[in-house]
Amino acid sequence: MTKLIYATSRWMAWFGALVLTLLAVISVVSIAGRTFSFAGLGPVPGDFELVEAGTALAVFCFLPWCHLRRAHADVTMLWHAYPPRLRHMLEAASDTLMLAVWLLLVWRMGVATLEFRGNGEVSFILQMPVWWGYGASLVPAALGCVAYAWRLLETLGLVTAHADSARVEVAH
Repeated sequence: MTKLIYATSRWMAWFGALVLTLLAVISVVSIAGRTFSFAGLGPVPGDFELVEAGTALAVFCFLPWCHLRRAHADVTMLWHAYPPRLRHMLEAASDTLMLAVWLLLVWRMGVATLEFRGNGEVSFILQMPVWWGYGASLVPAALGCVAYAWRLLETLGLVTAHADSARVEVAH
């Protein structure tokens, strides 16, 4: 199960990278179109709507892998001065808090998805249903709940930690 969770999270991160790359291309094409408007070109219609929804999707794809790798930004100035038992308790507490926040976020995203689908709200330029962006982001967010829960189980020692779960240290 560990390998499946890590592999899925890693592939979601790669998918997020692909989405961000496509968004960068859309932005460049749109900016170039604005620049060459004198030649009859123009911006990509709805570019900001696509960037908005796509960036949210990419972030939800990246965060589970980031958490499994313990690669979130943190302050380690005093971390190594703490006794190992205190560090372990702090890691368990932060993993528990992250899972709770993630579950709350997914629940509210699910509610918002259903509400936007029900009221039929669409984006201004593309007339794209707003719930599509929420629904697309909800899939990796829900898979993220599994990753966050698994990370907590690893920290508590209830499952065997994966080789990729080691804390990422930044050289100073």
